[in-house]
Amino acid sequence: MLEIKNLKKEYSGRIVVDIEHLIINAGETVGIIGNNGAGKTTLFRMLLDLIRPDGGVILSKGDVIVSNDQWKNYTASYLDEGFLINYLTAEEYFIFIGSLQQLGAREVFDYLKSYEEFFNGEILSKGKYIRDFSTGNQNKIGIVAALMQKPELLILDEPFANLDPTTQIRLKEHLKTFKMRHLTTLISSHDLNHITEVCERIILFEKGRVIKDIQTNVDTLKELEAYFSLQ
Repeated sequence: MLEIKNLKKEYSGRIVVDIEHLIINAGETVGIIGNNGAGKTTLFRMLLDLIRPDGGVILSKGDVIVSNDQWKNYTASYLDEGFLINYLTAEEYFIFIGSLQQLGAREVFDYLKSYEEFFNGEILSKGKYIRDFSTGNQNKIGIVAALMQKPELLILDEPFANLDPTTQIRLKEHLKTFKMRHLTTLISSHDLNHITEVCERIILFEKGRVIKDIQTNVDTLKELEAYFSLQ
């Protein structure tokens, strides 16, 4: 699905991403972890062509993303509230996103019914602009809007952040179903418990470089906790 070759990005002379070679296979659910400043969000922004690398290439389905737009047809993401349109209500935003997928308003609301439990009565029919929702509820809106696009590749940056415990559990259970749908998913998170439970593969970044790339097993959480306890 994705292949990264000799990817480099630096700011003010400081290297923030330096990946020699990395492959993400189709259908994998991959956790991207690391302390603040490890380069996770910068990597995601380059994967989405929001910023350009200083060297190297990113290929999606074999195509270089900076010179081909086909990847946009099967890729969805939610990184932060900047992905939302904050002067719209939640309903208006969902209808807008649905219209990009040729969905009518009725189809959009039928889709949203399956997320009523996830929304927990806090999103729809509130008459609120997106900017007036809490950060946690903005996350809910962004994640559900991304999934509405029925992507083959989904990129989520800190999806558990600012969610209440009940919603974290519901999101975690939903993310576990992605493997059955053969959805390739990249998830960054500081929550080692959630990320090791949801993801079948964990990639650990430090100062922009891949330090560990492991298949998740019963010992992965302890291994990661031991690593971070020494940082």
